[in-house]
Amino acid sequence: MSKEINNITTKRFVIRKTLIGKNAIITFTNKKGEIVSYDHDAVYTAHQSRFDEMNCFIKYKSYTNSNAMPAFCRDLALSVDEDDSPAVEEVFTQEFNGYV
Repeated sequence: MSKEINNITTKRFVIRKTLIGKNAIITFTNKKGEIVSYDHDAVYTAHQSRFDEMNCFIKYKSYTNSNAMPAFCRDLALSVDEDDSPAVEEVFTQEFNGYV
């Protein structure tokens, strides 16, 4: 039995107790306009003790950051993109390589 992936789009980075174990992939756009995606469970599991000790996590059962993905978990980002446009591949033609 495979787990269904829950894709969630938000306006900020968020770790919530209610999302733990829900197999959520969260995507948000930071204030610089970069689109960032991350696996909620992977980030929480990797830094569980850190989140569990935060006052906001104890009181509100969530941690948010509207500016960016926190530095301590940026290595767990699935993707970072500056805009919605697809990556542009440079195409080398015969003309470009001087064959024509």
